[in-house]
Amino acid sequence: MDEPVQYPIDGILDLHAFAPRDVRSVVTEYLWACRQQGVLRVRIIHGKGRSVLRSIVHSLLERDPAVQRFQLSSRDRSGWGATIVWLHPL
Repeated sequence: MDEPVQYPIDGILDLHAFAPRDVRSVVTEYLWACRQQGVLRVRIIHGKGRSVLRSIVHSLLERDPAVQRFQLSSRDRSGWGATIVWLHPL
């Protein structure tokens, strides 16, 4: 059985370290942990690739009532390889 991965709650989630099958639970749990810590602006790095991870992430964010809004990162940073998320406080 796999041990739980400890991941810093600093507002930056890099999905490159996770298997695509785990992305849904990782994003959901990370956003919850951020809200608990008072981190209300989150940068999710999903990469550019074939847009599979980006599609999964955006699909989750569209349905999550904790999400105030989200948008692709600005061009001066990682462009469409990351999404910025604003969360409602607890």
